[in-house]
Amino acid sequence: MKRTCFLSVALVAAIAAGGCKRDDHSAAPNPGAAVGTAGAAADRDVSAGDRDFVKDVAIANRAELEMARLATERGSTPNVKKFAQMMTTDHTKAGAALERVATAHRIEIPADLDDEHKEHGQKLAAKRGLDFDRDYADMMVDGHQAFVDKLESRIDKDTLAKWKSRHVEPASGKKVEAKGEAITVVAEKSDNAVTSSLNQWAAETYPVAFAHLEAAKDLQKGLKRRSTAP
Repeated sequence: MKRTCFLSVALVAAIAAGGCKRDDHSAAPNPGAAVGTAGAAADRDVSAGDRDFVKDVAIANRAELEMARLATERGSTPNVKKFAQMMTTDHTKAGAALERVATAHRIEIPADLDDEHKEHGQKLAAKRGLDFDRDYADMMVDGHQAFVDKLESRIDKDTLAKWKSRHVEPASGKKVEAKGEAITVVAEKSDNAVTSSLNQWAAETYPVAFAHLEAAKDLQKGLKRRSTAP
């Protein structure tokens, strides 16, 4: 009888000890949960404005590449094809740089164009010959003006004004040769690491985008002169 009682007590003790071990194990830190919390914190550092900026410039960049592909295939003048090749080279580089920044901060880049840019592409694809060239040039002027304006919102205004004064005459808008000390486009300062990274991308992209806008205007003017020539 005493032995039976002793075994019962020992069994209860073993079960109780096992229960404590299970409780200790369940209370151990979950590495996955810690990572998830850190990821959520990182996501909270990304403002709606930064997400919208990435979305807008990524779509604009993709649209430039899509239309450049069309222009390479269907452009009827050497200048159009040359411009399209420049678009392909430079916008591929800008897009890759933007993707690196977006990936580092876990910002999603749209996988497709929006409806507005799709419609522009469809209208352009329906054109042929000089009509195609003129419409392409018009879209390049409008598109790059919007792109440049978007980038300027992320650039230090004082240095941007000085940079522009070396590249364009304010009164006429005519391009001038840069002289004297070189001026660098500087990103607008921000205490937010994500915003600061995107501003830096904008500052680095701006000079090329501005050159594209000026080249598009020249292309547009040349095509208009050709269409009105006797």
